[in-house]
Amino acid sequence: MSDIHPLERVARAAGAVTPSPRQLAWQELEFNAFFHFGVNTFTDREWGLGTEPEELFDPTALDAGQWARTCKAAGIRMLILTAKHHDGFCLWPSRYTKHSVESSPWREGRGDVVREVADACRAAGLKFGVYLSPWDRNSPLYGTPEYNAYFKDQLTELLTQYGEIGEVWFDGACGEGPNSKRQVYDWAGYIALVRRLQPNAVIGPSGPDVRWVGNEEGLARDTEWSVIGTEHDLEQPTFADWNDAFYNQMLSGTRHASQPGALESLVDAPRLAWWPSEVDVSIRPGWFYHASEDLRVHPLERLVDIYYRSVGRNNVLLLNLPPDRRGLIHEHDAARLAELRRTLDATFHADLARGAAVAASSALPGRPAAHALDPSPAIYWQADARDAQPELELDLGRPVAFNRLRLEEMIATGQRIASYVLEAWHDAAWKEVCRGTTVGHKRLDRFGEVTAQRVRLRIVESRGAPTLRGFGLYRAALGG
Repeated sequence: MSDIHPLERVARAAGAVTPSPRQLAWQELEFNAFFHFGVNTFTDREWGLGTEPEELFDPTALDAGQWARTCKAAGIRMLILTAKHHDGFCLWPSRYTKHSVESSPWREGRGDVVREVADACRAAGLKFGVYLSPWDRNSPLYGTPEYNAYFKDQLTELLTQYGEIGEVWFDGACGEGPNSKRQVYDWAGYIALVRRLQPNAVIGPSGPDVRWVGNEEGLARDTEWSVIGTEHDLEQPTFADWNDAFYNQMLSGTRHASQPGALESLVDAPRLAWWPSEVDVSIRPGWFYHASEDLRVHPLERLVDIYYRSVGRNNVLLLNLPPDRRGLIHEHDAARLAELRRTLDATFHADLARGAAVAASSALPGRPAAHALDPSPAIYWQADARDAQPELELDLGRPVAFNRLRLEEMIATGQRIASYVLEAWHDAAWKEVCRGTTVGHKRLDRFGEVTAQRVRLRIVESRGAPTLRGFGLYRAALGG
């Protein structure tokens, strides 16, 4: 092994890193929803002060069923609720504070938003997740050693009273509490508690399972590796040591140019870890509902672009849908979400590659080229490791017009494809249609319309023997 170049050695090692079962299940969700709801909804703020009277919280027509049904119709698979934001107001009747729905007029003080949303998700077949802010601008314990026990008590309530939790979302914000002190968070303790009480839940967006993409614009990098280099065991993080340093390095220079997981960054890393990226963005400018933004819901074109540049770039999309003061997803937001679903369905309902004759330059036994076109998620093509630049060639049977490409690796065995080119046979020669870098769970490419009967995918560079469990061609209408 000593004669192998360091980049080749680390490429092989990185290609062998695989996701945990919880990470794999989370990645398959692809599209989730965030619900920012609380006292800020009624004060027109983004960050509350922690001094707001509980009487302010009084939604007039809260319908968690409407939230879940709207998400389900949009193709969303999990709903994450802000059970407690930085203001410390709890959307459930916590035994550890009176700054909660129990002290509000809503449901005459007998309501539980977390319960209603969890039940609505279960009824709709959605997963349910919770956001719990460690920063608490209301608790007098904040900034003292006792606060960590208080936070764990509240976390325990959420993890034991509402059924299965799919994701625990820890905001990393750490400001001053009512005593003007900052808290030293017991991250290792928080994470251990989640692991014990909800072992199937991923912890994100800056926890050991999921990392934040680095912006709130809904946009991932064009090259997005799920394998990164780290100096620390992600199960025992000290955020000041590795998390802040990771993001400061990633965000330095051009905002979206940095590429976590690039081979050069892995050569000297003490360990490699599977740490996939989550893209969070709101459907309107603010995270909480503001009536002044009712006419500022993002246009369809932007949401479509966000989808391609998040889900279509090996990320999970977390789209915020802030309920209004009635406790409903506003009509404008719901209508735009339905538009997005119709547009995506119109594009991806018919795979033009389905049924094509396909051949590969190489294939392992039991992993033939035809498996790349099989819709079963457990079936995949794998090239021979000795094939330096594997190829898939498809004969569609007739000239077909297309302008979208879908690729999916079998990430249960690792993420390996580093670059590829799609070509079409035209005028007795192969002509480039598009090229890309990483694939991962899913890659979606857009390009000008091409008409061809034969197409070829060339995998130019890979970290070991590449796999494909999905290859699709589609024709989108203008703007789709």
